[in-house]
Amino acid sequence: QVQLVESGGGSVQAGGALRLSCAAYGYTRSDNCMGWFRQAPGKEREGVAAIFTGDGATYYADSVKERFTISKDTAKNTLYLQMNSLKPEDTAMYYCAAGGWGLSSVRYNYWGQGTQVTVS
Repeated sequence: QVQLVESGGGSVQAGGALRLSCAAYGYTRSDNCMGWFRQAPGKEREGVAAIFTGDGATYYADSVKERFTISKDTAKNTLYLQMNSLKPEDTAMYYCAAGGWGLSSVRYNYWGQGTQVTVS
């Protein structure tokens, strides 16, 4: 059974940084993507960043390029999202996902419970 458990969210001032973690229990696929998505109140869920578990290729939404970095520690089976230069518009619930492709949420099979990020 696959379980994704996020951590690392919190409140930070604009310009600050946070690192999100996602422990992936029972997920060992290396032929598709893991990703981070976010959803702000009243808005649709959007893809933030994704990484292909095979070769490590990464994908980013334009709004976070040069500020966010996705990475994966294969030994720990943990996905990370380093978020720098945070802006108030980055405020959202952030979700880890696995078993999909790119930044389209509809393609992902597994989801974590989410971790809140608030930027003031």
